[in-house]
Amino acid sequence: MSNSHKIKAGIVGGAGYTGGEMIRLLLNHPDVEIAYVHSRSNAGNPLYAVHADLLGETDLTFAAELSNDIDVMFLCLGHGESKKFVEANDIADHVKIVDLSQDFRLGESGKGREFVYGLSEMNREAIKSAKNIANPGCFATAIQLGLLPLAKAGLLKEVHTTGITGSTGAGQSLQATSHFTWRANNISTYKVLTHQHLKEIRRSLQQLQPGYTADVNFVPVRGDFPRGIWVTSYLQSDLSLEGAVQLYQEFYAGHPFTHVSTKQIDLKQVVNTNKVLIQLEKVGEKLVIHSIEDNLVKGASGQAVQNMNLMCGLDETAGLKLKSIVF
Repeated sequence: MSNSHKIKAGIVGGAGYTGGEMIRLLLNHPDVEIAYVHSRSNAGNPLYAVHADLLGETDLTFAAELSNDIDVMFLCLGHGESKKFVEANDIADHVKIVDLSQDFRLGESGKGREFVYGLSEMNREAIKSAKNIANPGCFATAIQLGLLPLAKAGLLKEVHTTGITGSTGAGQSLQATSHFTWRANNISTYKVLTHQHLKEIRRSLQQLQPGYTADVNFVPVRGDFPRGIWVTSYLQSDLSLEGAVQLYQEFYAGHPFTHVSTKQIDLKQVVNTNKVLIQLEKVGEKLVIHSIEDNLVKGASGQAVQNMNLMCGLDETAGLKLKSIVF
C-alpha cells in the first residue's frame, strides 16, 4: 500500500471500550484518517456523547451506514458478532479487516476471507502480507508472550499461570460483576482452567513447539482496578536465570513493544501503553515468568493498530508511542 496518502479507516462497533480506544489511537495516528465510526444505536450522535473525553478532540458523529471507501476496517464487536457481520455485509475485496473478537482466532474463515493470527512477536512476516487479521485476546497476549521463547527453544513443559485483569476486560455492558460497589475492594476467580483464550494459546505454542501436549493450567482473576493485566506463570526448568534472561532477550530483540526487565516490574509501567514487560525469576527448579500489559491497548486496540501498521507498510510503532501513567 502506498504511503503517499493517509490510510482511511472505518471503525465498526465504536461505542464500546475497544472502539473508544481505537478512536483515541487513530485520531492521533500520523498516517491515518478516520473515515467513519459505525454504531447503529448511536447514529447521528457525536462521538463525545458516548466517549466524554473526546469533547474538544473531534467533531465526528457516529455513522449509521457503512462505506467501502476505506483501506482498513476495524471490527470492535462482541464475540460471535464479527463473523455475523462479515457474512451479512458486502465488504469490498480491497478493504483489509482487523477483527478484535475471538471469532477468527482459531483459523476460521468468513465469506471467503482467511485470517492470520495477529501476534506480531510470532507472526510478523505473515501479518505484513495478510489481508485479514484476527487480533489476539488480552489474556492470550500476555500469557503467550511470557511463554513463546521457551516454546521456540522446545523447552516448554506443563505450565501453571494466574492472571488478574482490570474491570474493562469484561466489556462495557453492565454485569453483576462489573458494578463498582461489587468490584471495588473485592477479588474473585472465574472460568478456572476453562478460559476461552486457552485454545488460541495452545494453538500458538504448538506452532512453535510441535507436539506440545502438556497442560496450561490457567486461573483468571477479577481485579478491583479498571485497566491492566498481570500474569504470573511458572514451570519446571533446567535453565539458569541468566540463561533464561538471555533466551528471552534474544527472542524479543527487534520487537519494539516487548521488553525483558531485570528489575521488578509493576502494572503502572504498562497502563496506557502498547508495551508488554516481562520479568523472570528462578526459584529452586522452577522458572517464574511475570508478564504485564494494558488489556485495552496491547491486549486489544493498540495491538490492532500495530497489526494495521505492519499490514500497510508503516512504521510498526506509528501512533503507539504512548505515555504510561506511573502515578
